[in-house]
Amino acid sequence: MFDIRNILLYNQIKTVMVMDDNLFEKLKILADGAKYDVSCVSSGVERKNNTVGGIGNASAAGICHAWSSDGRCISLLKILLTNDCIYDCKYCLNRVTNPIKRASFTPEEVAELTIQFYRRNYIEGLFLSSAVEKSPDHTMENICRVLELLRYKYNFWGYVHVKIIPGASPLLVKKAGMLADRVSVNIELPTRESLSLLAPQKKIENIIKPMALIHNEIAGALEDRTHFKNARSFVPGGQSTQMIVGATPDTDKTILDLSQNLYDRFRMKRVFYSAYIPLMSSPNLPALSTMPPLLREHRLYQADWLMRFYYFNSSDLFTENEPNLDLEFDPKLMYALRNIDKYPIEINKASYEELLRIPGIGVTGAQRIIRERKNAQISYDSLKKMRTVLKRAKYFITVKGKYYGNVKFDPEAIKSEIRMKEIQRQISIFEFL
Repeated sequence: MFDIRNILLYNQIKTVMVMDDNLFEKLKILADGAKYDVSCVSSGVERKNNTVGGIGNASAAGICHAWSSDGRCISLLKILLTNDCIYDCKYCLNRVTNPIKRASFTPEEVAELTIQFYRRNYIEGLFLSSAVEKSPDHTMENICRVLELLRYKYNFWGYVHVKIIPGASPLLVKKAGMLADRVSVNIELPTRESLSLLAPQKKIENIIKPMALIHNEIAGALEDRTHFKNARSFVPGGQSTQMIVGATPDTDKTILDLSQNLYDRFRMKRVFYSAYIPLMSSPNLPALSTMPPLLREHRLYQADWLMRFYYFNSSDLFTENEPNLDLEFDPKLMYALRNIDKYPIEINKASYEELLRIPGIGVTGAQRIIRERKNAQISYDSLKKMRTVLKRAKYFITVKGKYYGNVKFDPEAIKSEIRMKEIQRQISIFEFL
C-alpha cells in the first residue's frame, strides 16, 4: 500500500492527524510490508450498522484497493500488525535473518489508526496481516485484541479482513471468526516438499487445520441462521488463501489441483496467486535477475475463473505431457484446441455447460443464448447483436448447421488464424496512435 505514489497522501495525513514521528514511521514500514499479501478482496458482505452510536457499514461493493463495477476506487487500511518474525522463510522479506527495519503496532494503535482514517474518509475498512511475533498464539491474541477494540470500544462495524496465523489456538481462530468479516489462511506454497525447502518451520497440517475449522464453523453458522433469525454470524465473507508462483519448480497443474481441492473441500471463497518477486538471494530461490512470472500468474487467474464459474475441473486444463498452462493462448481456448473432437457445437442445441466451454462465450452470453432460444432459433446475426465475442467463438460453433470459421477446422490452422488476427489488431492500434 505504501509506495512513492502515497508519500504526499501520507504527509497530508500526518499534518491533519495527531500522529507522532514514531507512529508515522511504523505506519510507513508496516504498510509497505503488507503489499506482498494479495489475499484481500472486496468484502462480499452486506451488513448495515444497527447499533446505537455505531459507525461504519460493511458494503457488498467491497473494501480494497480496486475498481468497483461503477468505477469507484475502493480503499482500505492495509497494514501488518508487526514485521518482526520468528520464522526464516526464504522467500519472505520479513524473515528473521533479513536485516530490515523492524516495527510493531500495539492493538490500541491499530484500532485508533483505523478509526481516525475512517472518520477522515481515507478508508472504508481494514485489512490486517502480520508476521509471527514470539509465537502464533501471541500474534493471534493481538489480532483478536484489535478486533475487540474496533467492535466493542469504538463500536465500528465496517469491513475487517484479518489473517489467521497457522498454528494458533483454535479458540483464538474462533474468536477472530466471530468478529471479522473475512479471514485468510495463507498456504504460500503448494506442496509439502516446497514448504520443507523454503519454509521448514511451517507445517502443512498447521495450515489445513484452521481452514477446516473455519469451514465447519461457517457451515454451522449458516445452518443456525435457517432456524434462528438472530443467530450468530461467523466470517460472513468467507475465507481466502494465497500461493506464491515461481519460487519453486511446482507446475501449474500442481497449483491448480490444490486450488480445486481447497474449493471442493473447504468452499474457499478465493485462491490468490502471487508471482514471486526476487528480492533476496538464496540457493533455493530463483536468481535475483529473474523476472516475476506475471503472465503465468495471469493465466492461473484465468484458469481459476474457469474452475469457479465455468464448471471446469483442474484436470480439464492439462494433459500428461503439458502440466503447465500455455502462455500464448488463454486456458479456455487451449482446452478447446486440445479437445477439438468435441467441437464445433451447435449453438441452438448446446446445453448451458457446453455453451460455457466455447471460447468467447461467458456466463452472461450463455444465459442470454438460452433465454433467446426459447423464442426462436438463433442466427449468426443474432449472436452479433448479443455481443458474443465471435472472433473466438466462430471457430468452435455452428449456427443452424453452418460453420462460420472461414478456416480449416484444425487446431494448428485455428491457432495460426487467431495469431495473425492478433498481430493485425496490434498493428492497427499502433497506426491509430
